[in-house]
Amino acid sequence: MAKNLLEEKEKSKQSYKESNTSKKVRFAHRSEEEFSKILDFYRIKWEYEPKTFVLEYDKYGNPDVSFTPDFYLPDMDLYIELTTLNQKLVTKKNHKIKRIKELYPDINIKLFYKKDYQSLLFKYLNR
Repeated sequence: MAKNLLEEKEKSKQSYKESNTSKKVRFAHRSEEEFSKILDFYRIKWEYEPKTFVLEYDKYGNPDVSFTPDFYLPDMDLYIELTTLNQKLVTKKNHKIKRIKELYPDINIKLFYKKDYQSLLFKYLNR
């Protein structure tokens, strides 16, 4: 019985590894890659930029403004957007996330500011 539990645990580890760390992901920013490693370390399943949300349409009904959050954590049903750059981009992302919440009220999304990201990174590096 103990052997079966150990085998199941190993299968679970392998399944987790295949679902995240074996991906050949090309991240747009180094901070996104570092964040994925933190998620892997804590064994949190993630997907990188899996969905784009249309925020505005042009007069012909074509998507005009859209937003693609950096990560989706399926077990938590949570989208995460990282912002580690300048204040102008933070303001723009805040506006887009506010718009997502208006248009898609069932979507759970969180913006991680530079200080949030640095705090997680500090905890990860000092494990």
